[in-house]
Amino acid sequence: MPSIRVELGENSYPIIVDQGVLNQLGSLLKPKAKSEKTLIVVDAIVSKHYSRPVLESLLRAGFDSRIVEIPVGEEHKSLEWFAKLHDQLIDRRMDRSSTLIALGGGVIGDLAGFVAATYMRGIPYVQVPTTLLAQVDASVGGKTAINHPKGKNLIGAFHQPKLVLIDVATLQSLSPRDIRSGLAEIIKHGVIMDVPLFDQIEANLDAILDLEGSVLIDIIARSCADKVKVVTQDEKESGLREILNYGHTFGHALEALTDYNTYRHGEAVAIGMNCAAQLSVNLGMLDAADRKRQKNLLQRAGLPVHFPSEIQPEQLIETMYLDKKARGGRLRLILAKRIGGVMIRNDVDDTTIAEAIAQCMKD
Repeated sequence: MPSIRVELGENSYPIIVDQGVLNQLGSLLKPKAKSEKTLIVVDAIVSKHYSRPVLESLLRAGFDSRIVEIPVGEEHKSLEWFAKLHDQLIDRRMDRSSTLIALGGGVIGDLAGFVAATYMRGIPYVQVPTTLLAQVDASVGGKTAINHPKGKNLIGAFHQPKLVLIDVATLQSLSPRDIRSGLAEIIKHGVIMDVPLFDQIEANLDAILDLEGSVLIDIIARSCADKVKVVTQDEKESGLREILNYGHTFGHALEALTDYNTYRHGEAVAIGMNCAAQLSVNLGMLDAADRKRQKNLLQRAGLPVHFPSEIQPEQLIETMYLDKKARGGRLRLILAKRIGGVMIRNDVDDTTIAEAIAQCMKD
């Protein structure tokens, strides 16, 4: 059973990546749990597929566990559902030793993680991500958050899980669109720090999209390991960890301007990556051939790379300033130097950014 260790002192935890391991959650959690009480947070669709094996696994291991279902959709990563889940924890008399289990995609992981971070000033939680995007991004690193109408993930906290259990078999229930969305984050890891991973995706794209188990385990484990290298050096995003936001400043603004219901997160990030690469070329940082290579891989993966024509560059920039990555009234942009290397820039003027956005509406 492949395992990656996230070394963060007393907040350290394993990431397990394998196939057919959902029914082992109870036995894996048992040595780490301080209480028999657990609560599974899941959305209505994921619940139909995976609540039963997870619940049965916990019950076999002696846990007292219940399920709370929330509706499907990014719009439910909200203050309303944050409060409702706190109500559930209080009603069940969960205490500081109880464990919250996030079963599902990034919305569930972010929401349940933030509830765990804040209930009684913090309780243990476990990430069981069932989407490719959540497996390589939201479930790893301890970022938890809910959305505000004016921006994505504006309300949140850092709170590390006790365990991340990734079962690649869960990807079989996803739509091709959701697989492509998750792949955007893996491609991002290749661009920011891992040329062999980028090469591997280029060479094995068909097998990845066909969900071949051994290939999936390999690229997911490698992508998680890349993120872990960054997180263990910069847990609270005070410096190096910002490179993981490549494509995200543009992407988050696009999601906010389209009310979080037009683009999957990975689709918005893909558009943002293309724009970040175009801006990097315009600034003389990146060779045009590398920008084209990134764009070609994103398009081969079936991901969008252009901003919609109805979004004005000025609108996007204004929304970008509401992003958490803006500091002191300046945008902090992650820009590419080459495939496998990026840097942080906070000295790019709005006019130059607007020019790149306009280019990425058509090219």
